[in-house]
Amino acid sequence: MSLSLVHSRALLGLEARPVCVEVHLANGLPSFTLVGLAETEVKEARERVRSAIQNTGLEFPSNKRITVNLAPADLPKDSGRFDLPIAMGILAASGQVDASKLVGYEFAGELSLGGDLRPVRGALAMSLALVRRAGNATGRPPKLVLPEGSAQEAALVPDAQIFGARHLLDVVSQFLPGSAAPEGLEGWSRIGSVSTPRQPVYPDLADVKGQAVARRALEIAAAGGHSVLMMGPPGSGKSMLAQRFAGLLPAMTRQEALECAAVASLSGRFALEHWAVRPTCSPHHTASAIALVGGGSPPRPGEISLAHRGVLFLDELPEFPRAALEALREPLESGTITISRAAHRAEFPARFQLIAAMNPCPCGYLGSRLRACRCSADQVSRYQGKLSGPLLDRIDLHVEVGALAADELVNTPPGEASDAVRSRVVLAHERAITRQGSSNQALEGRAIDAQCQLDPAAAKFLNTAAARLGWSGRGIHRCLKVARTIADLAGAQAVQVTHVAEAVQYRRVLKAGC
Repeated sequence: MSLSLVHSRALLGLEARPVCVEVHLANGLPSFTLVGLAETEVKEARERVRSAIQNTGLEFPSNKRITVNLAPADLPKDSGRFDLPIAMGILAASGQVDASKLVGYEFAGELSLGGDLRPVRGALAMSLALVRRAGNATGRPPKLVLPEGSAQEAALVPDAQIFGARHLLDVVSQFLPGSAAPEGLEGWSRIGSVSTPRQPVYPDLADVKGQAVARRALEIAAAGGHSVLMMGPPGSGKSMLAQRFAGLLPAMTRQEALECAAVASLSGRFALEHWAVRPTCSPHHTASAIALVGGGSPPRPGEISLAHRGVLFLDELPEFPRAALEALREPLESGTITISRAAHRAEFPARFQLIAAMNPCPCGYLGSRLRACRCSADQVSRYQGKLSGPLLDRIDLHVEVGALAADELVNTPPGEASDAVRSRVVLAHERAITRQGSSNQALEGRAIDAQCQLDPAAAKFLNTAAARLGWSGRGIHRCLKVARTIADLAGAQAVQVTHVAEAVQYRRVLKAGC
């Protein structure tokens, strides 16, 4: 036959939309035309596919007019993942493989000039899409053929039927016309259950000496899903605390691990040893808004999505571009980021915990016991004013981290280990989940009133504090949610005055810019 259909997937955001690769061979002047809104790397598949087929000893129909259509035509296609389906379509159209055997399979993979299969981005996202499609249709998911390097991550999805191959010939051998496929091919295998690391390893909080207030704030943040801003002089331990925060969080559920791995797979950053390990992303302060929230054409995830279900650590917060920081305001509230373009829009998950750190002034030593600050009041005001009020309003806990003197640093015993803190965090988190089905930070609207009810004394205390400090409605709600988390850590059913008083102490508002 001169017409063949092969199925694959194109990535748009976290979605893996179906693509039908149509290949037609016709008489006429020899040519190889590829249509269907393909990016440059997809168009270059013409040369890779031709060389791969010829160098594997198969026949490339060079005397035919070859037309390849990637449907639907209005969906952008990028990367080299369409090399393998295009090659299989050409071989099926020329009769070298049995087109009827391709039914029920989907293909993705980049080809080398010698026919080797190279890994592709987004394999796990494609596998998730196949299983969800089968769930909607109440049937078995199609079989997905991938390069061996990508098949391992795709097989992490339960119920997925994943086949890995090393070479184009390994794939072709399974779909030869006539007799059944040869047995015992080394380069073709059905990927079963994948063994994953049992216990993620994180840096231990015991390495941090002193800093009782900051450690307490991180414990509250981990239990309730809150964001934290630490302010202190250089060398006070802000970065060490932030790097150990992920080890305080509860273990990831399988669904959370799949979401996190799917986003990492889109950027080609996923590794099997990172399975169920909460990510900690630390972009440099020169990062642009697009680097943080994502973008490009087609859209790619940014650092806030790569930190999904993990930690986004922004050191030297005032040094980040103003536009980049302001772009964090929406995802801090919603947990998602939507990137809109003229023809398409992509939505990425971004439910991260923000841990930010900054110096109190340009020289860094304002209020330090060890060194005198040399900054003027105007310099301090301008420096702290780089952070806008709306952004600071969305950060739940504001903590001062003081520097330790040399004798304190040497003589202070190690702090409490991460395991002990995590055990308390897990108990408080489970209380919140049992009570309301979500973390305290995720409470909205009426749920805040229902779950954060105050007795008369606590309500009066909060009203007085809010009036004196000039809090917005958002600030009051965030204080209530932090107080609810403190009550959960204490095992209390109701939010009391002591819980509200501690929460108020963490709402230190800097002098923000306009």
